Amino acid sequence: MSTDSPPVLVTLPAVLVKLFPGCGRQVDVSAACVGEAMDVLNSRWPGMRDRLCDSTPSIRRHINVFVDGERATLATPLGPGAEVIVLTAISGG
Repeated sequence: MSTDSPPVLVTLPAVLVKLFPGCGRQVDVSAACVGEAMDVLNSRWPGMRDRLCDSTPSIRRHINVFVDGERATLATPLGPGAEVIVLTAISGG
């Protein structure tokens, strides 16, 4: 992570937060892109990146990430004050 990365707000799903003691639903991080934000989250709560990303690396199929309302990938850049929302996909049959 670069030292000049902008501060952003990441909102996490309750189901994920329950797995990581001390993690809140909303977390402030400094990151230049979604991938860096995932790295910051993982540095604070080891194992979180594995829950959000696969080994290719990309965002897991059942996870959706939005930046300022737009669907995002790990490469999506983050500007100052960006809002990153992580959602679990809902499926049914």
